[in-house]
Amino acid sequence: MIRALALGASLLAVLTPALAGDEAGPKKAEVCAACHGPAGKKPTTPETPRLAGQEYDYLVHVLIDYHKGTRVSPIMNAMAKPLTDKEIHDLASYYSRQDGLTSKR
Repeated sequence: MIRALALGASLLAVLTPALAGDEAGPKKAEVCAACHGPAGKKPTTPETPRLAGQEYDYLVHVLIDYHKGTRVSPIMNAMAKPLTDKEIHDLASYYSRQDGLTSKR
């Protein structure tokens, strides 16, 4: 019984930051919806990428590149510049968990 409680407490400590990111992602993504659509599922133009279902690592990499200015897009550079590392990871987590163009296995 004590082992089970200790294991549960350990898992809660590990998962709490991930759950916080999941809560912060949708709120932070509200601004993104103007171009990428609700939950990143319906971009407003053909040139705007669909974010829903993209790979987490890819989204983190791209947002960091926009943030640093190593990937150039006037709109995305301005949007990503003020993001913190945590916000970048929160957004990537949120969008990577949305249903995308293909089903996840």
